[in-house]
This record gives sequence, structure tokens and C-alpha cells, in this order.
Amino acid sequence: MLLQRLSLRAGLPPSPRTQRTTIFPRLAKALTQVGLARANSNSFTHRGELRKAKRIVVKLGSAVVTRGDECGLALGRLASVVEQVAMLQNQGREMMIVTSGAVAFGKQRLRHEILLSQSVRQALHSGQNQIKDMSVPVLEARACAAAGQSGLMALYEAMFTQYSTCTAQVLVTNLDFHDDQKRRNLNSTLQELLRMNIVPIINTNDAVVPPPEPNSDLQGVNVISIKDNDSLAARLAVEMKADLLIALSDVEGLYDSPPGTDDAKLIDIFYPGDQLSITYGTKSRVGIGGMEAKVKAALWALQGGTSVVIANGTHPKVTGHVITDIVEGKKVGTFFSEVKPAGPTMEQQTEMARNSGRTLAALHPEQRGEIICHLANLLVEKKEEILAANKMDMDLAVNAGQLSSALLNRLSLSPAKLNSLAIGLRQIALASQDSVGRVLRRTRVAHNLELEQITVPIGVLLVIFEARPDCLPQVSALAIASGNALLAKGGKEAANTNRILHELTQEALDIHGVKEAVQLVSTREEVEDLCRLDEMIDLIIPRGSSQLVKNIQSAAKGIPVLGHSEGICHVYIDSEAAIDKVIKIVRDSKCDYPAACNAMETLLVHRDILRTPLFDQIIDMLRTEQVKIHAGPRFASNLTFSPSEVKSLRTEYGDLECCIEVVDSMQEAIDHIHRYGSSHTDVIVTENEDTAERFLQQLDSACVFWNVSSRFADGYRFGLGAEVGISTARIHARGPVGLEGLLTTKWVLRGDGHTAADFSEQGTMEYLHDNLPVTQPQPRQIAAQSEE
Repeated sequence: MLLQRLSLRAGLPPSPRTQRTTIFPRLAKALTQVGLARANSNSFTHRGELRKAKRIVVKLGSAVVTRGDECGLALGRLASVVEQVAMLQNQGREMMIVTSGAVAFGKQRLRHEILLSQSVRQALHSGQNQIKDMSVPVLEARACAAAGQSGLMALYEAMFTQYSTCTAQVLVTNLDFHDDQKRRNLNSTLQELLRMNIVPIINTNDAVVPPPEPNSDLQGVNVISIKDNDSLAARLAVEMKADLLIALSDVEGLYDSPPGTDDAKLIDIFYPGDQLSITYGTKSRVGIGGMEAKVKAALWALQGGTSVVIANGTHPKVTGHVITDIVEGKKVGTFFSEVKPAGPTMEQQTEMARNSGRTLAALHPEQRGEIICHLANLLVEKKEEILAANKMDMDLAVNAGQLSSALLNRLSLSPAKLNSLAIGLRQIALASQDSVGRVLRRTRVAHNLELEQITVPIGVLLVIFEARPDCLPQVSALAIASGNALLAKGGKEAANTNRILHELTQEALDIHGVKEAVQLVSTREEVEDLCRLDEMIDLIIPRGSSQLVKNIQSAAKGIPVLGHSEGICHVYIDSEAAIDKVIKIVRDSKCDYPAACNAMETLLVHRDILRTPLFDQIIDMLRTEQVKIHAGPRFASNLTFSPSEVKSLRTEYGDLECCIEVVDSMQEAIDHIHRYGSSHTDVIVTENEDTAERFLQQLDSACVFWNVSSRFADGYRFGLGAEVGISTARIHARGPVGLEGLLTTKWVLRGDGHTAADFSEQGTMEYLHDNLPVTQPQPRQIAAQSEE
């Protein structure tokens, strides 16, 4: 009933939703009369839009401002708030603060004065300095407010002065909003302060206000009664046409079940029209509002066109950036929105994927293979629809003019690419027959007690890729083959192509009732928000630029990331290298696809081949291919007229550019790669087998090649059918990661009433540790060559 009563919007024509306002004609009339609802302004519908907020009200609850003993202020938290508000103010935003704390500050001062006064009187009376039992009388809140308000403002002023920001104190009561002239005066004063770049700090005049009415609703002469700082902040935000109200307290936000229980989940976005069962937790340790008052005030402000976020301002790990995080659109607290999206939320998608993924993992290998083969067939059968959607994306990208030619190439699909994709998917289907549930180790621990280590899915994968729609069917097939649920987050450049490819993927999954196992995250969520779902996502796989990978690795605090931050690949030309092999390998490694992560970025040359015909041929070939050459420090010192000296030997060019550096030996080449490389792919070209073997053994990179182009570091070329990426991590999978890299293991023990106590009694049971036969997987066909 509360939500029904409060879900009205003034100034809109009657609708099934707004017709409910006729229940409260006096309430709707009051909204219109006082002009609180902004007829031509709506609240933001998505968190990402909060970055546009120009005028912001920050409400500080009593629990945020006061210490745990409720006597005195939490100076550390207050300083963090001031710093964030000043930062936003200096960005050109108009900031207002509605604060509590006068009572707590006054209580501290009065307690100190009373104790001091008692001790002085006692000393005068007894003639001694001994202080006997002294009790502090109960302090009345209005007196505390009167004693603390000036000190509170002095503290704010001193803190804001550190950031060259001026403040002004404004004390209000309910009458200031009831009386039209006073309300207009208040509005005018605040507008003038904001115009002068001053931060108004507003508080109820607690020294003169009457005691709060515990059961009063947010209805009065002017619709909302100022009975606590929640209602004051809401009224002020709407009166001043603020874009955003941030209400900070000691609660995280709204929950869908009693806070603190095992199943309680924070409601990320709350829609007034939802018939959710809101459970209010216990009241704050201080203050008079409570969560119910916050929700009522938030809904009222939302109706007036002000967006609202309720969040925790006391958490020690986030206090220093909670306000700025909210303004940046990050998922903090509960965001109130009047527009509910058509599809499920990101959290709901993840939950659906996990549940359906468990069913997928339980299917027979043949059934998972059928799904993948059906998807391969759909790619061919529906290629006209796919290419039409892709053309829409290409046209939009070309018109926008924001993508490089390399990214446009990645975005583009063709019949040949779709046919190649279909072939790769069928190979994955074949490989899936012996993937999930394969026994890696079987041991007889004792009589009738056998231990097995078997392969199992990792769980829920989050794959983030940029302008490469062909990633979607590839990664989907690998996830299906390995029994993993998948969240795919594609780039907006390929939105139309990704949408139809995802529809075809779900159509294929639906033949065995696991349609929801692959989800396309097409909401406007930020990547950082996805990376915070550490309780729902088991592995993140970024596919894209090195900057994308770095950002994800930085954002994913609690989720493992499988990927490489850079592809600084080396080709070392040994003194005993064959001329024909050198030219072929260097040309392919650098020029075949320079934007690929496995392309050569640094060419290491043994000193003995400088000023030889071989070196001249290498330079001529690079110039013919229009490769811009940068000289390493040692190479530059050997030349009278050298190319531009490289600024850093740790550079991934991603284009027709490379660095050439000179080394004196194979060991020096290894040392150089270990120092400047990224452990991705490194190559030696030599005819000396001993030199090559030492290079292969000593170099610690994910891929180490002998007389082979670095471009072979690819899942298709490795015969994996496809890859989800190349990993340079030291754990789990390394190099091109295909089907096996998406599996982990679990231990299964089968017994016959055995107990651990049986093994603790010496001689009772014998440890056999026989390694039983394990069926090995059949060799797989080498897959077709792929395009990066």
C-alpha cells in the first residue's frame, strides 16, 4: 500500500499508473500548487546518467556524522565527505549538504562543561582536588543542538577551507516550507549561494523544533513534513530542482529479505511500480528517520524529478569515495528509478546462466555436441540475416568515424568467415565428447576404496570482447563443450550482430532445454560493475586491447582473470640462422596481421649478422612491407645514421612498427626477453639444435617457438578448434586457451563404509596406492587456420 500511495507523478495525463493519484486529490493538488514537480524534467533512468548530475544534495545521517558512542563527531568520515564534496564542487557541480551532528557535537560539549563544573564545585566545597562520583544528567536534545550547531559549522568551515571552498550555514524548520514567502526567500538565498560557488550546509533548527511525531506520514500542508533530515533533504532537493540526492547512513540500501540473513540481497535498482516486498532492518543506532522514512523521502523526491541513491557512508573501505563513486555511476547502494528496463538485470542474468549452466554440465557429451553442431548449421543457414545485421553495425561505425581500419576489419563478417566459424564449431563439438567428466587419475587407496580426479566445468564465465562479433559463437561453443555457463559482454560497435548471434546460440541451446546458459549482457552496466560480481562469476576472460585487459585486471579484485595485458613478442635471429627461414618468419610474424597480440614487436639480432647480406635483406623486406623501424639503444650505437631510437623496449606497437635491438649471444637474448617481454610468445630462428633446445628450455614464456612464426600462437593453429584467448598467467592455463583451459577438476572417492579412523589405527588398513588404468583421449584433428 505504501508503494501504491507514493507512486504518483504530477503533471502527467491519466494512465493505469497515475490514475491512482485520484485517491489523493488534495495531495496531487498540493504538488501542483507549490510547483514541486518539475513538469519538463525527469529523474535519471540509469546509473550511468548520474555523471550528468549538475546539482547534487548530499544528506549525511546521524550515524555517518557521529561517533559510535554517539557523543562527538566521526572526524575521519566527515573529512572524507568534505574532500569528495569539494572535489565535485571544483568540477563545476553545485553541491549542497544536509547534515546531522549538531546534537552529538553539543552533547559532547555539554558533558565536558558539566563534568568540569561539577569538579570545580566539588573541589571548592571539599577543599580537595579529589573527584568523587559524579553523574551527568540526561541532556535534552534541543539544548544539545543549540550548544553544538556553531561548533559543527566551524568544523565544516575549517575543513572546506583546506580545499579553498567557501560554505554557508542555513537553518530551517517546517514553517519555512509551509509559508510561501519564507519558502521563496529560502529558495532565493540558496540559488544565490550556489551562483557564488558556495556550498550551503543545511540543517533543521533542532534548538526550536518540536519533538518528532513518530507515526506521521510525508503528508502535510505542502505535501511533505520536515520531521527529520531525510524528509528535509527530499523537500530541499525537489524545491531546488536538484538532479541527484545522495542519502548516506549506516545501511547499504534496500534488501529483498531481512538484512543480515543468508538470502538477503541488496536491491541495486528500486522501481516504485514494483510490488516488491521491502523488508526494513532495525533502526539506526542514532537519528530519528529509519529506513522506512528514507524510502518515503526517496520516493517523494523521485516524483519531483530528483534521482536518489541510498548508500552506506560509514563503511571504512568505501567511505573515502562513496559519493564520487555514486556520481560516476558505479553500483553503490540502492538507486531509485522510475523506468524499469524491459529485460532482466545483470544479476538476474547471471543467476539464470548459473542455474541453466548446471543443467548443461549434466547433459551427456553427445547432447552438448548436438547443440554446438546445430549452432554451426544455423550460422550457415542464417548467414543472410547475420550479414544484414553486421552491415548495419559496419555502416554505423563508418559513419561515426571512431574505429580504426584494424577494428573495422575485426568488426566485419563475411560468408567466408561464417563458413570458417562453422567448421571450427564442428571441431569443438567433436572435441567435447571426452571433455567434461574425463578421469585424469584413478588410484586404489585401499580395498574397495578408489579415488578419482575428474574434469569439471569452472562454473560461470564472463567473456568481455570488443569489436569482434565472431567471438560470440566461438566462445559460446567452447563454454557449451566444457559445460560452463557464459556471460558475454560485447562491444557496442557490434550490438546488432551480437544480438542475432546470441539469438541463434539460444535457439541451439533450446534443443536440450538449456537456453539460458549463455547470456548476452547488453545492459548499460559498466565493466567495473560486472567485475564486482565475485560471488556469481568464477572466471573473467577479456579479449581485446591491452588497455581493456589491464582495466579488467585492475577492477576484478575477487575474480580470477585469464588473459594477457600485453603481447610484446620477440623474434631472435641467431648467428646460425638460415636466410630463407629468417625472411619468411620475420615477415609473417610482423606483417601478416600487425594488430594481433601474437605479432612480433621486437626483433633481436645476433651481433655477428650485422653488416651481412642477411641483415640487409631483413631491412629491405621490412621497408618493402612499409614497417617503421625503431632502434634499440645498442643497435643505435652501431649506426652512424640510425632510425629513431625507441623510447621504451616494452612497447606493443600493434601496427606496422617494430624495434630492432642487438644482442651478443643467445643467453643475452633470453635475458632481454625476460626483462622486457610480456611472457606471451617468443621465437628463435637458428639451425643449431643445441642452441634452440636451450632457448626452448630456459625461456619462461607461454609460447616458445623454434623456426616458426609467432603468429602460430593461436587456438585454431594449435588444433584446439577455437580459443577464448591467450593467457600469460602462471596458474591454470597458459598460451592459447581452448576447451581444456575452461575445465578444472574435482576429486571423487568411492568406498564401502570406510572411515578416517580406519586409517588412524596402524595396521588396520593397508595403503595400496595403485594407479589404475586411465583412458586417454583420442588425438584430435588439426583445425583450420583462423583469422585474429
